[in-house]
Amino acid sequence: MRSLERNLKVAFVASALALSFVGLAFVHSAGSYWGTVHYANTSPFIVKQGIYMAVSIGIAFFIMKSRFTSYEKSWTIVYYVAVLALIAVLIPGIGAFRNGSQSWIVLGPLSLQPAEFAKVALIGKLASSLTERSRGKRIFSIKHLALIFFPAGLIMLQPDLGSTVILVVSAFVVLFVAGYSLRFFTVIGVAGIAAFIALIAAASYRLDRIKSYIDPWSDPLGTGFQSIQSLFAIAPGGLFGHGYGNSRQKYLYLPEPQNDFIFSIIAEEIGFLGVVIVLSLFVVFLVATFGIAIRTNEPFSLLVVSGMGAMIFFQTFLNVGVVSGLLPVTGVTLPFISYGGSSLMTTWMAAGVIMHFMKYKNR
Repeated sequence: MRSLERNLKVAFVASALALSFVGLAFVHSAGSYWGTVHYANTSPFIVKQGIYMAVSIGIAFFIMKSRFTSYEKSWTIVYYVAVLALIAVLIPGIGAFRNGSQSWIVLGPLSLQPAEFAKVALIGKLASSLTERSRGKRIFSIKHLALIFFPAGLIMLQPDLGSTVILVVSAFVVLFVAGYSLRFFTVIGVAGIAAFIALIAAASYRLDRIKSYIDPWSDPLGTGFQSIQSLFAIAPGGLFGHGYGNSRQKYLYLPEPQNDFIFSIIAEEIGFLGVVIVLSLFVVFLVATFGIAIRTNEPFSLLVVSGMGAMIFFQTFLNVGVVSGLLPVTGVTLPFISYGGSSLMTTWMAAGVIMHFMKYKNR
C-alpha cells in the first residue's frame, strides 16, 4: 500500500512537471514568429512563461506546505476575495477588454484573470460547506447552489462562457462526490441545457460559433477561421509531424497559436505519436490525482482533491475538443501548457492543494 501511494506521488509530480516543460518548449516554438512580428524578437513568450512557471511552482510549494490549506474556514476568505475580484473586473477603469471580454485586471506590467482563480476558490469553499452540512446529516442546501451560481453569473457578465462552464461542471462533480442525488442532477441537467440554449440565443456571436461548428466552411474567413486553421495544422502532422519548430500555421495563419490553440501546433510539429505522449501525461496526472483522492482520510480532502482534478480534467477535455473540431470554439487554455500567467498559476495552485493533502492526508 505504501509503495502504491509513493508511486502515485511520483507519477503526479513527474507528470505535472513534464507537462509544464512541454508547455515551455511549445510556447517558444508556437509563439516565435508572433513574437518576432509583435515584439521584434523571438524571446518574450518563453521568457515570460519561464517566469510564470517558476512563480507558479513556488506558489504550489507554499500551498503544499501551508497549514491553512487544511483549514476549511480559510477557504471562505479565499472565496470572498475571488468574488470581490470578479466584481472589480466589471468596473470600468479596473477591468480591461481583451478579445471581446472584460476579463482582466491590469496592474502595471502584470495582468490577472480573476475567473481563473475563482475556480480554485469555489472548489475549496464548496467542499468546506458540504463537509459542515454533512456533519448534520443533511446534504442538500440552496446555499451550495448560491455559492456556485453567484460567481458563475459574474463571469458570464464579462462574458466568458468557457470559464463559466468549467467552474460549474467542476463544482457539480464536488456535489456528486458529496452525495447529491441523481434526481437532483437530472433536474439541474435539464435546467442547464435550457439555460445554455438561452445563453446562445441571447448573443449573436455565440449562435455564429454554433453555426461555424456545424459547418466552418460556411464562413471560412470569419467565425469558421480558427477551426479551419486548427485542422490545417493537425491534419498534415501525420504520424511524426513536421519536426519541432517547423509549424506552418504559426506564421499568423492561426491567431495567437501559443494560447488556446497550442495543441494544434503540438500536433503539427510532433505528429500523432507526440500527441499520444502528451495526452498520456495528462492521463497519468489525472489517474494519480483521483488515486490520491480516494486515499485521503476525511471528507473535506476527498472533496477538494476530487474537485481540483475534475477542473483540470474537464478543461483539458474542452480545449482538446475545441482544437480538434469536436466542440464549438470557446476561449479555454490547455492546463500546464498554454501561454499565460493566470492559467498556469491556477493549474499549479490546484496541484499545490492536491500535493498538500497528498503529503498531510491525516491533518
